[in-house]
Amino acid sequence: MIDSGQLTWSEVNYHKYEGGEDSTCLNIEGLQFDAMKMIMSFIVGSAFLFTPFAMGENKICPIMVDDEVDEEEVVEFEGKKVLMCCGGCIKAWNKNPKYYIKASAALLPQFKGMEKELGLDKVKLMEQKFCPIYNDRVVAPESPVIEYKGKKIHVYSKGAIRRWNRDPDAAFAKAVAAGVLPQFQDNKKVEGMTNPVEKK
Repeated sequence: MIDSGQLTWSEVNYHKYEGGEDSTCLNIEGLQFDAMKMIMSFIVGSAFLFTPFAMGENKICPIMVDDEVDEEEVVEFEGKKVLMCCGGCIKAWNKNPKYYIKASAALLPQFKGMEKELGLDKVKLMEQKFCPIYNDRVVAPESPVIEYKGKKIHVYSKGAIRRWNRDPDAAFAKAVAAGVLPQFQDNKKVEGMTNPVEKK
C-alpha cells in the first residue's frame, strides 16, 4: 500500500518462478519481477558501454570497408585506438595513417574534430580510392602499383597483382564497370567509389 507518499510493502515473498526452478522472482503486492532478467539486462547494458561504438571507436575496418573489425587487431595513433579486421590492414595503415584517416573519415569517428591537429589539409588524396581487384579495399600512394595503357593503377596487395596479371583486359573491364579507376575516361561514375579530389 502507499502511505504518506511512501511505498510500503505489505507482502514480500521470494518464491520459485512457475516457468523454472532456477529463476527467482520478487512478488510485491502481486507484481512479479524476474530477478534473473533484471540482472541480465544490467549485464547487457554494461557491456554496451565497452563496445567500439559506445567508446567512439570504429566498428568497420577503414581499409577493408566491408569488414567488421576484430578487437584483437588494434593500432594506436595520436592517442586514439583504431580497430582493424586483420594484420594485413594494420601493415597498410602503418605506412600512411593520415592518408587512411582522410580517405575513410566517415568510418573513423575517433578522429572527428582533429583534422587541423593532424594536418589533414596537407594530405592529398588520389582520385582512385579502391583496388581494382578487391573493390572494397582502400589503396594509398604506398600501395603496390601496376601499369596499364600507360597509366598507374594502385592495388591492395601482391596477390591482387597476380590476379590482375591472369587477364589484365578482363580485370580492367570489370574495374571500370565498378567505377574504381577514375584515371581512365571509360570509367563508370559510381557514387562513393572514388576520392573527392580538389580541382587545381
